[in-house]
Amino acid sequence: MNRMIENTRRLLAAGMLVLAASCSTSNTLAPATPDVTNTEVAGFQNVQSGSEEDFILNVGRRTYFTQGSAALDSVARATLDTQIAWLTKHPRWLLKLQGFADDPGSSETALSQQRADAVMNYLAAGGIGRNRMWAKGYGKDRLVRNCPDTACRSQNRRVVSNLRDERDEL
Repeated sequence: MNRMIENTRRLLAAGMLVLAASCSTSNTLAPATPDVTNTEVAGFQNVQSGSEEDFILNVGRRTYFTQGSAALDSVARATLDTQIAWLTKHPRWLLKLQGFADDPGSSETALSQQRADAVMNYLAAGGIGRNRMWAKGYGKDRLVRNCPDTACRSQNRRVVSNLRDERDEL
């Protein structure tokens, strides 16, 4: 029994050493890189302002919801406020709003439509013309993740804002 406890202690000590080594902030193994958050990343220097890539990379096109709800929380409103500012600056774009739901015990198609409508209403209240937007709820179609874990499923409770040059089918 004592031998088993001693082996367990050795394994724990070895594990802690490995963990400590992996958390090292030493740059001895890595090449020197500027310690600047806004350093340009290779491949993204040519993103045109007002482009779809600009919207995806710099604005964010996903708005997330809590389980069983179509209410916009402060994080969702902040995302949409950024979208409003960008869409106001770039009025040539139309917006296709696709709502999704993965909420057990609810009518997922109805809830996903309520979410898409909530986003559209918020954007309209912020000055984006309703003639530039259309919304559809897809329920559980097109899941990001198909899993039973609550944290994983939360990625499916969303509205995706997709830029379009012209109106297309829902």
